[in-house]
Amino acid sequence: MDRLVNSVANERRIANVEGCFRGGVKLQMKGRVLVGEGVLVKMCRKKSKPRQFFLFNDILVYGNILFNKKKYNNQRIIPLEDVSLEDLADDGEIKNGWIIKTRVKSFAVYAATPTEKTEWMQHIDRCVQDLIKKEGKVAATEHAAVWVPDSEAENCMCCYSTRFSVLQRRHHCRACGNVVCGSCSTHNLIVNGVSKRPVRVCDTCYKNSLVESAQKVTTSATVTAAPGAHPNDTSDSDEDETKVGESPRGGNVYSPPTFYGTENGSSPKTNP
Repeated sequence: MDRLVNSVANERRIANVEGCFRGGVKLQMKGRVLVGEGVLVKMCRKKSKPRQFFLFNDILVYGNILFNKKKYNNQRIIPLEDVSLEDLADDGEIKNGWIIKTRVKSFAVYAATPTEKTEWMQHIDRCVQDLIKKEGKVAATEHAAVWVPDSEAENCMCCYSTRFSVLQRRHHCRACGNVVCGSCSTHNLIVNGVSKRPVRVCDTCYKNSLVESAQKVTTSATVTAAPGAHPNDTSDSDEDETKVGESPRGGNVYSPPTFYGTENGSSPKTNP
């Protein structure tokens, strides 16, 4: 990978990624290398959706697919020092997945084959370790909870009695990721790493934070109680929803991932 730093081929690839993102930020930077790219299925709040991922030696970038291999939007950039990976065991037809944990947001992704899963996890982990060891970056010690998909919760995961419907909306606790009803999530807390402002949490996490505060261990707690309740918090919109008219075009969005500059790799497609 080191031989790609400042190479013409690497600069061209990064410039191409920049040009494919609508409204994205500049990615070209001295010492930055595009390590690999490909489509992964990301588990979003409502359902799983294909997302285009770009792995650099210092960041992980992903976005919505507007037109296969040509146009993306809703760009997300994750510093690799914030990233931690957790393997997911296969569950029936749900296979080849793992969790990408970050300070702000954690989520599950799925590859098309076991080989692609291994390749992605190995490349990401290698980049994270190199960044920490060679660049002196400090690895994150706290990560956001993984949100439970709406489809996996027919009833509130706090009171267990409220059944979700058109009138009974689902809400996600920002501290634990559980799906809860409005009555069980009337409090807000400051969740470390997620937001500097109070965000919606479930009653269980709120009560736990009060106990932790009483025991004077809030400096090491995951969440910190904030004064007052905010029952009208409406920040539950699915930021990963593709807007109307922006569904992927160009046929099947899947293609094997490409990793650059690897030696003796077993990826489906490896380019110099």
